[in-house]
Amino acid sequence: MASPKKKLQGLVAATITPMTEHGEINFSVIGQYVDYLVEVQGVKNVFVNGTTGEGLSLSISERCQVAEEWVTKGRNKLDQVVIHVGALSLKESQELAQHAAKIGADGIAVIAPFFLKPWNKDNLVNFLKEVAAAAPALPFYYYHIPALTGVKIRAEELLDGIQDKIPTFQGLKFSDTDLLDFGQCVDQNQQRQFAFLFGVDEQLLSALVMGATGAVGSSAFKDLSTLWSN
Repeated sequence: MASPKKKLQGLVAATITPMTEHGEINFSVIGQYVDYLVEVQGVKNVFVNGTTGEGLSLSISERCQVAEEWVTKGRNKLDQVVIHVGALSLKESQELAQHAAKIGADGIAVIAPFFLKPWNKDNLVNFLKEVAAAAPALPFYYYHIPALTGVKIRAEELLDGIQDKIPTFQGLKFSDTDLLDFGQCVDQNQQRQFAFLFGVDEQLLSALVMGATGAVGSSAFKDLSTLWSN
């Protein structure tokens, strides 16, 4: 089973992808971005190529380059660099997962495919299993964001028995306003030491009460840095 250097918890920055005025990725500022997060915000975990980073709007080549830059510039500065590798194409998602492992990322995350949507839990888990298997040494996280994917399978249902199918499964990025679902995820999986990372900034305090172990967001979280011990 994959085992991260330390549990992914506390504050995780959902990074933007910096662009030039001509629509090209501005790789030159990512090193400064790392330093800002670490030195000013006190944040040492990042979630790259997700919704905030517009990963699904980038080409596969661009996503790989962005991931490489974050891993390279974050070395010896960041605790964990988690790469979102979700895609509509299973093969592309597997390619991105393999690339993340090759460059030394600390984990991968995947959203549900949202064009031809999985129609039940087993269908979704089978897709996630195939992606996770492409990077068997990396911790795997499910990125639950039904408002954008349109996949309404409850996270609590998905987590039931998931490690039997995906041994590298380590946790959940929960970006939904259904706090009942989130609370049931936490309550029913307390013995499994999963990471329960909440992704709706406006509801974070409520999620903390319900047992969130971390937050992935794009707002400034500096004032919340004392809520978790890293």
